[in-house]
Amino acid sequence: MKMKRLFDLVLAALASVVLIIPCVAIAVMVRVTSIGPVLYWSDRVGRDNHIFKMPKFRSMRVGTPAVATHLLSDPDSHLTPIGSFLRKSSLDELPQLWSIIIGDMSFVGPRPALYNQYDLIELRQQSGVYALVPGLTGWAQVNGRDELPISRKVALDTEYLRRVSIGFDIYILFLTALRVIMRSDVTH
Repeated sequence: MKMKRLFDLVLAALASVVLIIPCVAIAVMVRVTSIGPVLYWSDRVGRDNHIFKMPKFRSMRVGTPAVATHLLSDPDSHLTPIGSFLRKSSLDELPQLWSIIIGDMSFVGPRPALYNQYDLIELRQQSGVYALVPGLTGWAQVNGRDELPISRKVALDTEYLRRVSIGFDIYILFLTALRVIMRSDVTH
C-alpha cells in the first residue's frame, strides 16, 4: 500500500500543477454564475468508516438536499447554470485532488459513500471494502457508475479489493479517462 500512496502523491502533485489554471477558471465561473461558495464540502464515508469532508466544485444550488442525485425528484431543477457541464465533464471532481494529497482519498478505490447512504455503507462493511481508501474513480465507476444497483456496485468494489495493484489502478484510470472523454456513463 505504500507504493499506492506514493503513486497517488506523485500523480496528484503533477495533476495539481497542470490543472491549477483550469481550476481557477472553473472557480471563477462557479462564483459568477450562482450564489454561494465555490466549493461544496460533502460528508463522506472513508476508510474504516471514518467521516471526512470531500470537496467538489459546487454544481447544485445552495439548499439542495444532501442525498444522492438520483434520489432527488427533479435533479435538473437543482443544478446551477454551469452545473450540468461540470458534472458531465467530471470537472466538479477536481478539488478532490486535495483529498488525495492529504490521504482521505486515493485516485482509485470505491467511490466514497455519502454519510446517509446506509444501504451502501452496510453492504460495503459486510464485504470488507472499507479497509480501502475511497477513490476519485473506481472499478464500479468504469463499469456503470450511478446506473448500477447498489449490490452490483459493492460486488465490483469487492472485486477491486481482491485485485488491487498499481497496474490495475492504471488500467482503471485509463478507462476512466476514456469514459470522461467519450461522456460514457456520465450523468448529471
